Amino acid sequence: MSDLRAALRHHTLRTGLVEFDNGSGSIVSVPCTIRDVSATGARLQLNSSAWIAEQFSLIFRGGLRKDCRLAWRKERLIGGAFTAGYASATEQAAMMTADEQSRHRLGIGARVKAAREARGYTESQLAEHLGVAPAFVGQAERGEVDIPLYQLMHIADLLMVGLDGLVAGPVPEEVEA
Repeated sequence: MSDLRAALRHHTLRTGLVEFDNGSGSIVSVPCTIRDVSATGARLQLNSSAWIAEQFSLIFRGGLRKDCRLAWRKERLIGGAFTAGYASATEQAAMMTADEQSRHRLGIGARVKAAREARGYTESQLAEHLGVAPAFVGQAERGEVDIPLYQLMHIADLLMVGLDGLVAGPVPEEVEA
């Protein structure tokens, strides 16, 4: 499976615009529904069956603009891959609603908690290894605060799990319910 297809997707339904040069120097704007986004691209549903150029810009409602290439198309549903590679953490935050960000934090926290318990660490022990207060570990596991990337990397090393598993692995069943 390619990296683009394997990237964790955040389901969303919001409006956006696809802009491209129609070949004659004119810019065409086509409304779309952004169905989901990831760090590497987005799945879009066009509001019409308009022709879309191989290279286009996806404009999010908040004004964020990402240059894309057409990855695939099936009728009015298209996949756009970000041409600059991965979107930054700031860009990804702008692509997700506050509710989506909250669910993402909750999933990361649940995976950290499951890995911590599987290795037999208490919240206090993990906090001591990280150099943070035990309350921070509890808040992070409940999805109340963001865990900085450097700490997630340290947690992954301590608990002997992959960073990608903490960030994008399966969410424990009790959290999904």
